[in-house]
Amino acid sequence: QVQLVESGGGSVQAGGSLRISCAASGYTYRRGQMGWFRQAPGKEREGVACIYTGDGSTRYADSVKGRFTISQDNAKNTLHLQMNSLTPEDTGMYFCAARRPPLAAPLVAAEYNYWGQGTQVTVSS
Repeated sequence: QVQLVESGGGSVQAGGSLRISCAASGYTYRRGQMGWFRQAPGKEREGVACIYTGDGSTRYADSVKGRFTISQDNAKNTLHLQMNSLTPEDTGMYFCAARRPPLAAPLVAAEYNYWGQGTQVTVSS
């Protein structure tokens, strides 16, 4: 059974940085994909970043390119999202997600099979 548990959310001022993490248990696919999504109040869940666990390649939403970095720590079965130059528009609940093979579109929520409970990120101006 796959379980995803996020941590590291919090409040930060605009321009600041935050790193959130996702501890994954039971996810043993060597060529799967994992991603980060976010959802602001009243808005749809949107894909932020994805990593293909087989080769480590990454994909990002245009809104976060150059500011966010997704990475994986295979030894610890942990996924990270480093967020820099944060703006109030980055505020939302951030969710970790994972998909069984085969690979699929990187930033489409419906393509993912497993979800964490989320961690709140709040950026104040």
